[in-house]
Amino acid sequence: MRIVVDANVPAAQTCFGGLGEVVRLPGREIDAAALQEADALVVRSITRVDAALLAKARRLRFVGTCTIGTDHVDERALAERDIAFASAPGCNAEAVVDYVLGSLLTLAERQAWRLAERRVGIVGVGNVGGRLLARLMAMGIDCLACDPPRVEAESVEAQASVEQRLAGFVELDALIDACDVICLHTPLVSEGRYPTWPLLDAQHIAALAPGSVLLNAGRGDCLDGQALRQRLAGQGDISAVLDVWQHEPAIDHGLADLAAIATPHVAGYSLDGKLRGTQRIYRALAQHVGLPAPLTLADLAPAPAVSCLVLDAGLDREEALRLAMRAVYDPRRDHDSLHREARRQGMAKGFDACRAGYPLRREFATLDIELGEGARELAPLLAGAGFRVDTATA
Repeated sequence: MRIVVDANVPAAQTCFGGLGEVVRLPGREIDAAALQEADALVVRSITRVDAALLAKARRLRFVGTCTIGTDHVDERALAERDIAFASAPGCNAEAVVDYVLGSLLTLAERQAWRLAERRVGIVGVGNVGGRLLARLMAMGIDCLACDPPRVEAESVEAQASVEQRLAGFVELDALIDACDVICLHTPLVSEGRYPTWPLLDAQHIAALAPGSVLLNAGRGDCLDGQALRQRLAGQGDISAVLDVWQHEPAIDHGLADLAAIATPHVAGYSLDGKLRGTQRIYRALAQHVGLPAPLTLADLAPAPAVSCLVLDAGLDREEALRLAMRAVYDPRRDHDSLHREARRQGMAKGFDACRAGYPLRREFATLDIELGEGARELAPLLAGAGFRVDTATA
């Protein structure tokens, strides 16, 4: 079996090598010619899998994407050719939540406000948004949520249970009116009752209160980038954190310059998240061809470079959070990298270079925090944020 795999899929040889011959190619170089003799294709989000790509794939019987999102895959085209499909929903959701928390705490530090005093509105309460909502509420942050499809899908009894456990569900306009921070975590949907293309249009962006933070780590086309650029360049009274963009990789350079934090679609790029995606598609392909899949995530993940942090008295609550988060991941690194590579190579090439050469990054859950006598009150906050708190010392 010949398996074509995006070169950015980690542990590809370890996982797929036991199932067949592995051919690794950069995601943007996977074309119809590359699939002529392929039996299986494993991609990430930058490869568009459609009828044009499949035109010469006479042997292809399986496609897997090691990502949460599937809008880059034409599932109808696969079904018409009797090609099995698998994705990895939720695989990098924890990493995206890490990115959101790290970015918000970075802005709070720069702009001299406290996250604990803000109300966060989450638009889209799926794999990512649901985890973000749960973590923020465990940290004691006031939250609202907007997810009309979920509200419609739930029964009255189940929805009441969700609201009691998490937060109140409101309409988008009400959420914008009531919240200081707006986080977008919706899929890209262009049809049906609840399209998200675009979800935040010029009218919604104009309605954001001065001092608001708008964060998009969902899909770039869910946000009217031109309207946001005009608001930032004109009034300049809101802040934007953008990880996803319209027209990737040739994104709007001007909008990137105006964003408080601008990163190249890497919010979910933790090693742990990527390995979960690889392992899930490996299992799906093995099941498809009737072979065993003995490798687990524990077999693939190395020990973290920083595994333990000891804290004691003297730290403010949000200072302690920032210290713990930056021991694992600092989004300022990705912001600086995008701007540096854009200057060196141009935006499109620089954007892709940042993703292709992305440095090792782990998730908050890989860090153990030991709390001394004077810091034990921080245990609920740090555990809520996603760290492993040593309860024996806390």
